[in-house]
Amino acid sequence: MKKLLILSGKGGTGKTTFASNFINISKARVFADCDVEAPNLHLVSAIKDVKKRENYYGLDKSVIDQEHCIQCGLCKESCKFSAISFADSMYEINKHMCEGCGVCNYVCPVNAISFVKYIDGEICLYEDRQVFTTAELQMGSGNSGLLVTKVKKNMQEYIKEDDLVIIDGPPGIGCPVIASMSGVDMILLVAEPSVSGISDLKRIIKTATSFHLPIAICINKHNLNSRLTNEIIKYTKENKYNFVGKVGYHKAIIDSINNGVFLEENSKAYKEIKEVYINTLKIFS
Repeated sequence: MKKLLILSGKGGTGKTTFASNFINISKARVFADCDVEAPNLHLVSAIKDVKKRENYYGLDKSVIDQEHCIQCGLCKESCKFSAISFADSMYEINKHMCEGCGVCNYVCPVNAISFVKYIDGEICLYEDRQVFTTAELQMGSGNSGLLVTKVKKNMQEYIKEDDLVIIDGPPGIGCPVIASMSGVDMILLVAEPSVSGISDLKRIIKTATSFHLPIAICINKHNLNSRLTNEIIKYTKENKYNFVGKVGYHKAIIDSINNGVFLEENSKAYKEIKEVYINTLKIFS
């Protein structure tokens, strides 16, 4: 069993394009989308039926019992997250700003503030001939790293010894990215030839290397800027990172995303992505 995580230092580089087509090429039996803030792998996945939906409860949130509140204002004064406001002759807690720290509950002299469970998102399990796990965080909610961990745990019981598990990770270098790296065997980084793309590539490399995992790098949309493409290739060689190929900017990729289907096998884009896939697997062996 091997787990391949596909990441990028920024959004929009095309990591989901690689993930979806890797799944198609390898006929992966188990895969996951850990970009819980904006999951989209399901849009091009062949699995459509949700077997199981589960509410995700993050931090408990504070709530004020208006009947017992004496409007002393201590909760508002003590809240470091500015989550409590006073309007229409009552104090109220903004559930999106509340961090569940419990200070308001502690300072309330009449115990008018309690904690309630709050649904921060939803975890989904799709199962047919393949197993696909994903989740979606509610807008404004936190704890995305914990939700990523739950997504990965959700698929664990379905993995067999000889499986290649493809994981579409979140962009950036924050908590959900770090959570997605835990327990994987290799990371494929998708870079784009832009100034911000190179900067973010270097940041995600620094984050990934701290996990002491094998890293491979590929370039998407390389034909948009040949100079920066060559700069990325030079950087990977100088630092002795595994460079596994490049894919051009193709209309076929845009059409496949818009239509929610995999790339056609006779397309140039498919052949380029397959070459990246083959080179990536060579590092695994």
